[in-house]
Amino acid sequence: MVSNTTEKDLSNEKELVALLKEGHEGAFRVLVRKYQEDLFKVAFGFTSDREESLDIVQEVFLKVHRYINKSFDEKSKLYTWLYRITANESFNLLRSWKRRLRGYHDPLETDELDYFSELGTNDSAPDALYQKKELEKALQEALKGLGKNARAVFVLKEVQGLSYDEISSVLQIKRGTVSSRLCYARKALRRPLGKYLDEDHRP
Repeated sequence: MVSNTTEKDLSNEKELVALLKEGHEGAFRVLVRKYQEDLFKVAFGFTSDREESLDIVQEVFLKVHRYINKSFDEKSKLYTWLYRITANESFNLLRSWKRRLRGYHDPLETDELDYFSELGTNDSAPDALYQKKELEKALQEALKGLGKNARAVFVLKEVQGLSYDEISSVLQIKRGTVSSRLCYARKALRRPLGKYLDEDHRP
């Protein structure tokens, strides 16, 4: 088992992956602490549902535990693999919703917005927090109108800040496809999110 001191020092991805493949519990704790918030944001961008997103993240870590020796060949970055699993789990959930004719989401509850807003931010200024919550609420409502493919690209680019090449690797699509889907998503979201979107994005 990895000691607490060693856990704090597992910033090197190769060392972390090696320990994960050996089944060290401490390495999995490091993995969860390092990636759970980002994976939640990705899942939440797909589902707009806090509980479903938490379930997705839990399933992602279970799959890492089960399949890292079989499925992760280390040709890609660890976070790319994690995002890919998260996206696939989110797609599966959306397909399940469609099969159950679950096309309607209740409005996000305040605690869901608060949870999403607090992740990764230290800005406690009331005006900034209010604007952030307004943007996130508008974003989640607008994303519901996008198809899953355009939504995936938009979430990975605009919410997580991945590059075009990283998104291409996560979703296993061509870079040109990333560009075209992102262009479509931005156009579709321009009206509901026009005052929030920065038009001067670069690949």
